[in-house]
Amino acid sequence: MHFQEIIQHYGYAGVFFIILVEAIGFPFPAETTLTLAGIEWSKGVFHLVPLWLMGCLGNLLGSAVAFFIGWFLGRPVVLYFGKYVGITDQKLDMVNERFQRYELAVIFIAKFIAGVRIIVPYLAGINRMNPAKFFTVNTIAAIVWSGAFIIAGKYIGMEVSRYWPFLKHHLWLAAILAAVLVALVIAFRRWERKKMHGPASNAKRDRAER
Repeated sequence: MHFQEIIQHYGYAGVFFIILVEAIGFPFPAETTLTLAGIEWSKGVFHLVPLWLMGCLGNLLGSAVAFFIGWFLGRPVVLYFGKYVGITDQKLDMVNERFQRYELAVIFIAKFIAGVRIIVPYLAGINRMNPAKFFTVNTIAAIVWSGAFIIAGKYIGMEVSRYWPFLKHHLWLAAILAAVLVALVIAFRRWERKKMHGPASNAKRDRAER
């Protein structure tokens, strides 16, 4: 079943489930889910408070699972199972270096970076970060992150409804706009991957030269 069908079929529970499993590490599109849920909110399908609550709780519960896996099982287990969801030794080292230096800021900022968002709770557990600190900052980040994408989705839905009669009669223009948006998303993803792999590659090169 496609994630959009999960939202439409299971409603709030579907949103909660997708955000939960993404936070644990499964490749589900959390931001897209929240944005689509926000669009559905603009149509009257959802209400803001329960939708926002499900988004927050899903992320918080998934992050808690990741935190305690890191805490009790440690790095080897995270890497063993992480290879199936893109968590590699290099990614873990790269994020861990920044986490140890700016742990509170990293917890908050990482919430808005796909991929890094999944790794950080595991690292917090592996590093035995104070649980009260982690859950406090992570809760604030989850509230801001989920709310931002839900509200963005609402305004996207409102704008689509406003301009749909025009776009319906100018499908070629809608197709061009869609292509441009897709190209921008792909370019951003590539830039994000290069940014993540760049420091790791440089570190390898430095070690080789030594």
